[in-house]
Amino acid sequence: MPTISAIILAKNEELNIDDCIKSVTWCDEILVIDDNSIDKTPAKAKKLGAKVITHALENDFSQQRNYAISQAKSDWILFVDADERVPKELANEIKKTIENPKDITGFYMKRHDYMWGKFLKYGETGNLYLLRLAKKNTGKWIGKVHESWAAIGKVGDLRYPLLHFPHATVGEFLFEINFYSTLRAQELKSQNVTTSWWQIIVYPKAKFVQNYVLRLGFLDGTQGLILAIMMSMHSFLVRGKLWLLWQQTEK
Repeated sequence: MPTISAIILAKNEELNIDDCIKSVTWCDEILVIDDNSIDKTPAKAKKLGAKVITHALENDFSQQRNYAISQAKSDWILFVDADERVPKELANEIKKTIENPKDITGFYMKRHDYMWGKFLKYGETGNLYLLRLAKKNTGKWIGKVHESWAAIGKVGDLRYPLLHFPHATVGEFLFEINFYSTLRAQELKSQNVTTSWWQIIVYPKAKFVQNYVLRLGFLDGTQGLILAIMMSMHSFLVRGKLWLLWQQTEK
């Protein structure tokens, strides 16, 4: 019988960690990789039976996930963020799938985002698939931010969705946008990507049109509008910060 480890990355997630861990108690092992939380996250995780390992993120999500894999003991790895939940239907599908995966080494799952009172069906998050279930030692994570799984072998899809409960407030959303845009700008600069004044103007506008119009974000109501504006702001901050990084280099 194949075994499975749930890996949860966390930092100051005391409001989310209980529900997250409870949704993966069916796993053989639960690892919480904690980025030096200063709240009750580690204590709460330990109380629920998870193994907590303190390991600095160092602004690199891929290295954090790859480190977590090295600490896992099971045949399969399920990657879950602290603000995500694995519903029973998905849990049952995962258990059944890994019993006979054939030659597939990784599985994508759809993610449903719940924001400010409703599940979003459109926009950037409306049709999002993430590879979050993988056989150990059949790939690795790449990219410091917006990281992705580089799989060795075939990948498949799961039917049931992962549930995501991000950004309880607009202020929290803004904080995360500022954090992630800084990491993304640094990553682009390390790849020698440059930007210009017209990209700083055009990219955010294009991002808004893409999410709100082309991807039908307007059908999600006010939530869809706020999300489209926020993602446009993220695009603006990435390119603005990237421009400033190059200006600092040239001095």
